[in-house]
Amino acid sequence: MSETTSLSCGARTLNLSAPLVMGVLNVTPDSFSDGGRYTTRDAALRQARRLLDEGAAIIDVGGESTRPGAEPVAEQEELDRVVPVVEALARELGAVVSVDTSTPAVIRETAAVGAGLINDVRSLRRPGALEAAARTGLPVCVMHMVGEPGNMQDNPHYENVTAEVVAFLRERVAACLAAGIPRERLLVDPGFGFAKTVDHNLRLLAELEQLKALDLPILVGLSRKGMIGKVLDRPVDQRLPGSLAAAVMCVERGARIVRAHDVKATVDGVRFAHAVLNHKNRRP
Repeated sequence: MSETTSLSCGARTLNLSAPLVMGVLNVTPDSFSDGGRYTTRDAALRQARRLLDEGAAIIDVGGESTRPGAEPVAEQEELDRVVPVVEALARELGAVVSVDTSTPAVIRETAAVGAGLINDVRSLRRPGALEAAARTGLPVCVMHMVGEPGNMQDNPHYENVTAEVVAFLRERVAACLAAGIPRERLLVDPGFGFAKTVDHNLRLLAELEQLKALDLPILVGLSRKGMIGKVLDRPVDQRLPGSLAAAVMCVERGARIVRAHDVKATVDGVRFAHAVLNHKNRRP
């Protein structure tokens, strides 16, 4: 078995032979980094165009904040936030659009208007989500999280965080396969910052290469996260250097997609890391 090197995302195909950057587009009023900035269709389109110009291969649209302590959003509100934006991005920009959602109706409706990827922090565990995702025929990223965003940071505990993350993802991959989602449409995300302390996150990053045992593309998201702020004692708007260091280390350990707010800088960092790795693997 070998890791997928291309990903069919609806009308477009992503080449995963080199690592890609996924640009973050939050259409929420309360996301931890940029909540409230892109809640209108026109503002979202302008930001997405900028992210694509900076080198993003995917635009990840989220209508429900999953920051620590966040409360769930009503289904209709999430639909109203996300569906018009996804439709506009797919139609007007021709972008590969990932939808950051756990809600079955949002999965169905965004797939119908041009979404290319389902990116679910709850790993399709909401009732009906697994079936909805399977029916779309789209690729799915399953992520590790224990509990819900509202309580996930209350007291996370692991005997061996990396081994437990791998075991969880293996189980969710099996559930996806059983539901009819082909293996070549699956990605995995270790869930940095979700139900994990700083020590858990650092250990998981150090041992990220262990996720390669799943033989699936690895997606990571560490951009501007609290672990970087706590290690470096930096507020959200001063976490770019730490975010870039984390992105490069993830690529070195096998990540194929890096989710980021600061796309241009992350693309440069990822491209340079990939160039070094290619040189390392080349015969003299």
